[in-house]
Amino acid sequence: MTAHAYDLRVVVEEAALADALEQNGWESAPLEPAERALCAYAQKLTKQPQAMVEADVQNLREAGWSDLEIQDACQVVAYFNYVNRLADGLGVAPESELPQA
Repeated sequence: MTAHAYDLRVVVEEAALADALEQNGWESAPLEPAERALCAYAQKLTKQPQAMVEADVQNLREAGWSDLEIQDACQVVAYFNYVNRLADGLGVAPESELPQA
């Protein structure tokens, strides 16, 4: 989360959102309903991938996401999960320029 919060603050210039996400998680952050639906999807895919069902995709459609956007989001979430597990498995340290949590 530290790297993502850093990106929000420095690259995207969204310090207030970064603070809210770091302090209370996405559930309490000032997000739009479609963003909330995407966060719930990403969290479930990350923590309970075996529990994913078609209804999870349908929830995103109903929130306004297109099938292409859903596919992109799924690929990004899966890729980040893969890369993070690879880094964790090899003991890779976070970038030195990031503040340490």
